[in-house]
This record gives sequence, structure tokens and C-alpha cells, in this order.
Amino acid sequence: MQTIIEMKDIIKVFPPSVVALDKVSADFRLGEIHAIVGENGAGKSTLMKVLYGLERANSGEILLNGNAVNFHDPGEAIARGIGMVHQEILLIPQYTVWENIVLGLEPVNWLGKIDRERARKLVQQKIDEFQFNLNPDALVEDISVAARQKVEILKLLYRNVDVLILDEPTAVLTPQEIPQLFAELRRLRDTGKTILFISHHLEEVLMLCDRITVMRKGKKIGTVYSNEIGKTELAQMMVGRTVLFTSHREVQPPGAVVLEIRNLIYKDGNQHTRLNDIQLQVQAGEIAGIAGVEGNGQFELVNCIMGLSQPVSGEISINGKNLAHADILERRRHISFVPQDRGKMGAAVKASITENVMMTHHRLNPRFTTWKGLVLNKTYARQFTSQIEKQFAVVMGSQDDHFNSLSGGNQQKVILGRELLLDTPFILLDQPTRGLDVGSIEYVHETILKMRSQQRAILLISADLEELFRIADRIIVLHRGEIAANLAVEETNIEEIGYLMLQGREQTDAKKTL
Repeated sequence: MQTIIEMKDIIKVFPPSVVALDKVSADFRLGEIHAIVGENGAGKSTLMKVLYGLERANSGEILLNGNAVNFHDPGEAIARGIGMVHQEILLIPQYTVWENIVLGLEPVNWLGKIDRERARKLVQQKIDEFQFNLNPDALVEDISVAARQKVEILKLLYRNVDVLILDEPTAVLTPQEIPQLFAELRRLRDTGKTILFISHHLEEVLMLCDRITVMRKGKKIGTVYSNEIGKTELAQMMVGRTVLFTSHREVQPPGAVVLEIRNLIYKDGNQHTRLNDIQLQVQAGEIAGIAGVEGNGQFELVNCIMGLSQPVSGEISINGKNLAHADILERRRHISFVPQDRGKMGAAVKASITENVMMTHHRLNPRFTTWKGLVLNKTYARQFTSQIEKQFAVVMGSQDDHFNSLSGGNQQKVILGRELLLDTPFILLDQPTRGLDVGSIEYVHETILKMRSQQRAILLISADLEELFRIADRIIVLHRGEIAANLAVEETNIEEIGYLMLQGREQTDAKKTL
């Protein structure tokens, strides 16, 4: 196969002395899906940002079709046929699909005005050409996350790129949406497109990709063919040790009820019922998992528990104390919370790492203040940040760096460390391992199970069914805002839970009676 891109001896150092890329060389071929994998902070995204013109390398060479290139910005890269879809979807929700796709490159008529009919027609042609199931007239705010991913990809295809860089494209998708995306990526490959696929999910990488480049601590470890390596060997290349993919969950009797939700009803601003008569308990020393296709009430349930949304009726109690009308600070005395959106709900991205670490702790832990709570104890805050850095293997420069200087996975580790080290009886985890590498996921699972052994009650919302089956005691399925099932892990399987997620209890019961 023809080599389309060569990256030779790429070095990237972030001030003052963080070596993100250490003489990395890699080649990418025409018409292949090539994965770049590694731990959080290994340099995967940085390498792709250098290729795309978002970051400038300190030294090294990039060859495109044999010719040296040096992109100063993404516009230059796109003009030469290289495009990148980032983890965060960057679309305008109030615009239609076709308006988002042509934005910045709109066809115009002889008066210099946007030719809307022609623009829509060009977008429809791209949809048909690449067999993307999209309605060009739909508002982006009304379509699924998976559909938005397709819009991002079509934006690049509309600009006639030949190389697509996808940074964790499945991180925001449900298990049911991923196979369709993969089918479309394979069709793109078969038309001659080259796809560079950054991912932490080794099963996805082995299923989808032709070749895999492994990075560790800013260095390239090697490039292998996916059909010549297994998951265990690939994980070992990534983290430098054997990674276990089996559960360490030990059977233990649950204790007293910690979280109890009774008769919870929530309606949105349009008076549509999003949660209907939710009855839920989580006991000390157990992990209750929530499964459901996105948009079936998980987000609303989390917001009601945390006081971010006000239910129409119902009780939310922790250790017998009704918090349904309590303010957020009062709830935080009882609840550790890891939100699914770390950038908007879990952190202040322009504040320092230390400032993010001490959030909530500075109001609840007297060690964070001096002078009768009037002055912040910066020395202890820095010690606490160092503890999280070491305990959760956070790759960072200075504690004073902005939070958004960390990679996505390392941001997640900081939030997990901050929340799991709060002394609370109840832990609410919403997609806690999204964006983490296999080694980090293993450690997080071990930490969650340790919290369980300490008799803390844990509610885990996850789109990863394998994660739920690995560490949860029970799986509760939400379907259209109602509880469709509440099953012990030993009494069910992934296939049944997947069916319940899609069809709900009534259809499942009807099927069993046929």
C-alpha cells in the first residue's frame, strides 16, 4: 500500500520542560484505518495536532505524498487534504445539518449571497455518496450524538479531505451507535480515505483498524497489524505491564440503605415527563449500575439527585435525610459526584489544577483553611494535589498550570481523585472512565471497589455494559424515563440488558410469553 504521510523524529516540548513527543516516527498509508493508542498523556493527541497544524513541533519532518510540509494552522492542513474531528463536538445547535457542513465554505450566487439551494444539494450529494443516514434539514440540537459525529465527518468530506483524524470518536456514543459508525468508517476506507483513529478502547481498535501504533510516555513503542496481536498483548505494550480485564468484585452482603428515591417525577420545560415514578435504593457496600440508551432519563436522574433540576414530586434521601429541597452545598456534604461532562460541570478549565483539586473540599474539610476558615491553606492544597497526582498517576507539569493544559484523560483522573477522596457516604459516578486508557480504567475500577469495601454506596451510570458487568452488583435499566429492570448481575447477561435498553420491560415480557 502507498504511504501517504510520514512523520520523522518529531519532538515536541511544552514549557518549561515537558517532553510530549520524543523523536516519534510513524507512517500512514492510503486507504487504511490506522489506530494511535497509548495511556493518557502518552502523546497520541499531540502527535495528531502536530500533523494537523494545531501544534508546532520543535524539530522533525512531515512528508505528505513524499513532499515536506509544515502546516501553520488547520486551514493549511485542510487545504492539503487533512482534517481532524475532535473529542468535543463543535457544531452550532441552532443551525441545520447542511448549514453546519457548509459553514465557512458556502457556495454563493452571482450577487455574492449564499446559494442555499445549491448548498443543500451539495450536502445531500455527500450524504448519498458516503451513505450517511442524515437529514440535511434537521436542526443539530434535535439529532443524536452519533448523528452529530457524522456531521463533523461530513464537514471534512465536503472539504474533500483524504485523511481524517478522529480523536476518541466513540467516547460520547452508546454501544448501539458504535457499529453503525464503524460501518461508515470502513466504507470511507474502501473509497480510498485514510483514517487515523485515536482511541482507548482496545476492542474497538482490534475490530476496526488495519494497523496500530502504540505510544508510551511520549515515545513510539511500535506499530503492529491488528490481526497479529491480541488485547492482552496490546495493553501490555501500552502500559508496560500486564493488565487484568476480569473483575475483582468479591461477594459481600450489602448494609443499610444509603440512597433512597421515592415516587420521583420530573418534567422538562415543555412539561414532557422525563422521569416517571422512580423508586430506587442503593445500600452501603454495593454498586448499583444504571444502563440505558442515551436520552432515556439518566441525565435527568443525575441532575435531580444533585439539585441541578427540581422534580415535580418525590423524595431523595441519604441516610434518612430528605435532600429533595436541599441546596447543592448541603447535598455535597453527603454526595461525591463525578459528572459526565468534565469541562462544563466537573471543573473550571481556566483555573489552575490546584484550584480545581480543592473545589468542594475547601468548604467541607477544615484542613483546607486557616484563621477560623477565613484564609485558604495553600500549603495543604498543594500537598493534596500532589497526593492525587501520585495516587491517580496524573501526568501534569506544574500544579499552577491551567486545568485545560491536561489531556482529557488526566483531567478525568483529577476529578476522580478529588471526588473519591471526599468523605461522603454516597458516590454518584456518571461515565467515570470515559476517555481513560485501559491501565487507568483498571485502577479506577479497583478504587471504586475499594470504596465499596468501605461500605460506601455507589450509583454508577455507564454506557459501557462490560464495565457494569465487571464491577456492579445490580444493573438498573432506564427506558423512556422509567425503570424497566432491576437485576442482579449474576441473574442476567449483556444481551438481555441490551434488549431491555432498546425495548423496555413490557416488550421483553411480551416476547417471553410468545
